[in-house]
This record gives sequence, structure tokens and C-alpha cells, in this order.
Amino acid sequence: MNATLADALRDAAREAPDRVLVRDDDGTLTCAELLDRATTLAHALLRRMPVGSVVSFTVPNWHEAAVIYLGTTLAGMVVNPILPSLRDRELAFILTDANSRAIFIPQSFGGHDYAAMLARVASGLPDPPEIVAVRGDAAGHIAFGDLLTEPGSGTLPELSPADTRMILYTSGTTGRPKGVLHSHDSLRALIEQIGHHWRVDPGDTFLVPSPIAHIGGSIYAFECPLLLGTQAVLMQRWDADVAVRLMLEHRCTHMAGATPFLDGLLSAAQRAGTRLPDLKVFICGGASVPPTLIRRASEYLDKSAVSRVYGSTEVPVTTVGSLDDVDRAADTDGRPGIADVVLVDGEIRARGPQMLTGYLHPEDNRDSFDEAGYFRTGDLGRFTGDGHLVVTGRAKDIIIRNGENISPKEVEDILVTHPGIAEIAIVGIPDPRTGERACATVVAAEPPGPDVSELKSFLAARGVATFKVPEQVRFVDALPKNDAGKVLKHVLKADLIKES
Repeated sequence: MNATLADALRDAAREAPDRVLVRDDDGTLTCAELLDRATTLAHALLRRMPVGSVVSFTVPNWHEAAVIYLGTTLAGMVVNPILPSLRDRELAFILTDANSRAIFIPQSFGGHDYAAMLARVASGLPDPPEIVAVRGDAAGHIAFGDLLTEPGSGTLPELSPADTRMILYTSGTTGRPKGVLHSHDSLRALIEQIGHHWRVDPGDTFLVPSPIAHIGGSIYAFECPLLLGTQAVLMQRWDADVAVRLMLEHRCTHMAGATPFLDGLLSAAQRAGTRLPDLKVFICGGASVPPTLIRRASEYLDKSAVSRVYGSTEVPVTTVGSLDDVDRAADTDGRPGIADVVLVDGEIRARGPQMLTGYLHPEDNRDSFDEAGYFRTGDLGRFTGDGHLVVTGRAKDIIIRNGENISPKEVEDILVTHPGIAEIAIVGIPDPRTGERACATVVAAEPPGPDVSELKSFLAARGVATFKVPEQVRFVDALPKNDAGKVLKHVLKADLIKES
């Protein structure tokens, strides 16, 4: 295994220059093309900012993202993928917190004007990053194509496997997103584990509909093709029927995603009358996964191993699933792979070579690790007699819907300023399609109180991403609290489950 991803790219371009690494509906990138474009971009970045700078991108699953990812890596900088669904408020926080020196955007996507949004965001920052438009009219920003035509010269920096090369932001219980740091070493260990446990062979093909701004999407799109010899087929929008067509056309062997991806893929395959004969493995995680879904998918996709897994941005792929036993794949979250997993008072704690090197801000590390160096996941679990982990609940106040982490406190702190709301508490309750749905229990300032549509408008006006909007509002006269005045969210959740 190569020391850094930059080494792996250079080796791949030398050994198999014409091998396709990444494709989308707009084009492909071979090993040689990726090295050439990433090298040119690296020189362009180095002319503008020093080694070690943070470079952000908020683009869909486009092949150009591979150039940004590898160009940043070759330049000895830290890549910062950001979900395209985030809006002004979240972007302003991340760009400031990470001290990002550049951000790559689509001119527009999904009906949203990113060029205008970033102009607004940048105008409010004391030290804004340079803005690069990847596709479409640059609208006053730097055009991505122009960076790839700049003449490059000089040597690129030498890299160390211990260097930080990625920062990803994840929702925290404080409501403030935390920057998770990964190195060449931690990501290489993660990929080695995937190659060992998930039946990955050189020449295999991953369908990648999961956002490349997630740890999962990024490793399947950018890491596995270079470190395991695979190919990535990118989907910019999830459409289950299109996914089936792509899997058949490109003979995709692997896919990973949250519950809605597996549920949608299974239904689409049944509609198309195919059992996806090339699919070897489907890994399901990122949200609550119904055991019945794993069993149905395993029965229909009879050439495939379908399994639940458990992990986080901090300790990705903590468990590797169970690919040889349908019951364990459905009823447990799998056995640990390279991670050492222990339970302390029911809390799942993990450490291993694939874990984060730390958070961006040292103060975020204090309560996140125990004295032995285990990451405190905040999730609750138990082990079966044969060593498989079962996640039984969540101690942390986080909602996971469609594989996206939502901090209730972040949304509560904004909505409580709504003139129609006196008090509010948001909890997640199980949902068979999305894993969880967010429900707001509201004490109205005066009846009738705001409905879901009004909450959505209120949050949108404050630059909050749509996926954080509660799907349900329930009005009460008072929130249940303990003697110290803390809201008893477990009581609210039990009531909501009983009513649903």
C-alpha cells in the first residue's frame, strides 16, 4: 500500500494510464488525466495560498470533484468537502471556522444559485476565501477551467502519511458543527479494511449516489479507485430507477448507502425485473436500518451480500457488517473490523487506525475521548454472544435522517426566536423510510402556533438547510421537565411513538 494518496495516484498513472477511475453522466477521468489535471490545479493553488491551507468544495457528485480532491492533496493542503444542501448560515460558519482559503462551487444546481449565495456569504466574512465556479458561468468568480489552463512550474511539496489532509464537519450536541480531522494514514487504514472485508477486487465498480461530502461518498469515489483498483460511477441525484440502469450498464459490484437507498434500489430492481447479478455487496448504514429490509433485499438480490454496518465520521466503518449470515446481517450491526470496540456503562467506545486524528479545536477533544484513547460515540449498544454489535439507542441528542446528522439544539435555538413559539423541543422518532423523522413539540406563544410550512420558511430565511426542517409539529401546553428544568426528551419521544 502506498504511503500517501499522492503516491498512489502517481503509481496508477504510470502503471495503468488509461484505466478509468471515475465517471459521471458528463465524462470520465483516467489515471493519467486525473494526475495531469490535479497536478495543474495543485500548482494553481500553491500560487495563491501556502501549503497546509484548507480548500473547500460544495459540488454535487461530479467527476471534477476528483480533480479538486487530488489537486488539494498534491498541493499538501487540507480538503474540506461540504454538503451542497447547506446554505448561507452553515457555509459562513464552516468557511470561517476552518479558515478556508478557497471554495469550489457549481454556478447553479438543483434550482439554487450558488454563485449568488457565495457572493452573499463572502461579503459578510472578514477574510473570505477565493470562489471558484466549476460548471456554468463563473458569475464574477474564478472559472475552474481557467485554473486548469494556467501554466504550472516548480516542485510539489513532499507529503508525510501522518499529514492531515481532510476536514469534515459533523453535527454536535452543542449545536456547533465540529471539524473532524483525518490523515493519509487514517484513511488508508480505512480503505485497507474495506478491501479485506467487503469482497473488493481490482476491477470492481462502486455505484456512488451518497454525497461525496460524506466520509462514505468520498472514500468510494476518490480513495478506493486509487488504493483498491476500483472504478466509481457517480450519481449527482438519487433516482432508484436510474441507479438500476447504471448498475446494469456498468456491471456495478458494490454500493453503500443509508436506508432509503437500499429500499429504493430494491423496489426499482423489482420493477425492472432484475436481481442485479453483478452486485456483490450492499452496505447499509448511516441511519436506523429495519431488519426486515435487510432480509427482503438479501432474498431478492440473491447474488449479493446485504448487511448493516455501524460507524461515524470520527471512526468510519467501526463494524464491517456480516456478509456470510443473513440473520446477523439483519439483526446486528456487524462485528468490529480493525477497530477495538468496548462498552462502558452501555456506551459504545471505539479506537483504531481509521479513527480521526482529532478535532480541529482541541477543546472539542476533551470530552470526546476517554483516558484510554477510545472515542466516546454517544451511542448505546450490546454485544451478542458471538461478538456482533447491536446498537440499541443514542445517548447523544442527534437525529439521523436519510443518513444526515441533525443537531436538534441548533434548530431549536433558531426556532425559539419565532414570535409564535414560547418553547420548543425537537426529537427523532423511528421512520421505516428515512431511519428517523424530526418532530417538533411546541408550546405556542398564542394559539394556533406555526405549522411545518411556517417553520420551513422561518428557517430558510435564516440560511438553514432544508433537510434540518422538522417534518411534524405537535402542540402541547407545557414541555415535560425534571426538577432542574431539563426537558425530558425521552418522554416526548415515547409519546410521539405511541401516537404515530
